[in-house]
Amino acid sequence: MAGRLEDKRIVITGAAQGIGLAMAEAFLAEGAALFLIDRDGDLLAQEAARLGTEARRIGIMAADITDAEAMELAVATADKEIGQPNALVNNAGVNVFSEPLKMSDADWQRCFDINLKGAWNCSRAVLPGMIGQGGGVILNIASTHAFTIIPHTFPYPVAKHALLGMTKALGLEYAGQGVRVNALAPGYVRTQKVIDYWNSFPDPIAAEAETMKLHPGGRIATPAEIAMAALFLVSDECPFINATCLTADGGLTVLHHPG
Repeated sequence: MAGRLEDKRIVITGAAQGIGLAMAEAFLAEGAALFLIDRDGDLLAQEAARLGTEARRIGIMAADITDAEAMELAVATADKEIGQPNALVNNAGVNVFSEPLKMSDADWQRCFDINLKGAWNCSRAVLPGMIGQGGGVILNIASTHAFTIIPHTFPYPVAKHALLGMTKALGLEYAGQGVRVNALAPGYVRTQKVIDYWNSFPDPIAAEAETMKLHPGGRIATPAEIAMAALFLVSDECPFINATCLTADGGLTVLHHPG
């Protein structure tokens, strides 16, 4: 089904690695023009060069999504380089895990600045253009932490719950202007962050095995599998899906784990 995104001009944040990079690869293969944003400018430039920079198909910018003015500039730059964006994927995020009473104010602020405020900064920057051109798509990459709670992961699930609230609120607010806003909630994904988590244990192989045992299929997702779900949600194949969340966790959150 090549060409599923030929009419899409998509901004992706956190695009230099992991799920963000996998989405860039999948979206390009389906004909999208992309504007990629990441704080790591060197890695972003390296990966963009690897993907190929066909004329007006890929633009990049090193920027911090917590900076609202930088996001306004990024969207204006995207307009010049690939055309006015009609889709945004708020992918950039950070794990901030703590026990509530041991958490610092700085960690609380960092968690919400990146996982919630950053997504709002980007959404606010693209919404006027989307409304002006009669529609668009915003996809927020949430997490299964957005509707389940794991002890000692505070305040990350609080921020992700809030991100779902923002998804629903914006989806309803701008549905009449043709803008769809949805969320995608991955579970465990084989990214470098997850590999680093396993490596933090004395026995990384055993830690990985324990993670696999949580899943009905005995494995976790690849970034490419999450990218394909995202591709569907930003495409025109789901015009009546709005203000909701698609879970991509292999059944993890449905399976009951006896205590």
